[in-house]
Amino acid sequence: MIHPWNITPKEAINLQKQLASRVVVKPLPEQITLVAGADVGYSSRYQTAVAALATYTYPSLEFRELVQFSGEIAYPYRPGLLSFREIPLLLEAFQLLQGQPDVVLCDGQGIAHPRRLGLASHLGLWLDLPTVGCAKTRLVGAHGKLGPKKGQYRSLMHRHERVGVVLRTRTEVKPLYVSPGHLADFESSRWLVMRCCSKYRLPEPIRQAHLAVQRAVRGT
Repeated sequence: MIHPWNITPKEAINLQKQLASRVVVKPLPEQITLVAGADVGYSSRYQTAVAALATYTYPSLEFRELVQFSGEIAYPYRPGLLSFREIPLLLEAFQLLQGQPDVVLCDGQGIAHPRRLGLASHLGLWLDLPTVGCAKTRLVGAHGKLGPKKGQYRSLMHRHERVGVVLRTRTEVKPLYVSPGHLADFESSRWLVMRCCSKYRLPEPIRQAHLAVQRAVRGT
């Protein structure tokens, strides 16, 4: 346990600033055999959320495991503090996994965050595992015009610092915002996301986790 969860938003912001200095940006491991995708979905009727993890072999992308955990939402919604709502549930889901992944792809931001500690970075510190942020929307930063073809990308800049890449994973489809979480860097993160995308915009591990939480939320 690296910190308590029952803290105020002001304390959480100060904690993010402290934890950001512990994030390590470096290439992903050369040997990756198992990749996990992580996502969290919310019930519209109840104060509950579902965290799901899907694991796939790499680079063959063969499905291995899907686990999920449902629980109460214990932290209020605050912009920039999403990890305090979602990580406790994700940590419970990780306890259910039979095989530990080498890398976790998160539906959320890595260092592309106002305080350089998005969900992927925060989760990576807790798990002491390489993590990559792979978000569908931009939280911070700006970038140049992105070409329409699959594989094209541009740097995402914030406060004169590179915080991620804007990556086109399918031709003429909205891009993803990819940023290092922890123990990952820009190029290896981009490469891994591209290798995990087959026919869809999202990397397959995240896509399957996302589908799982959607099914679970509809059933509540």
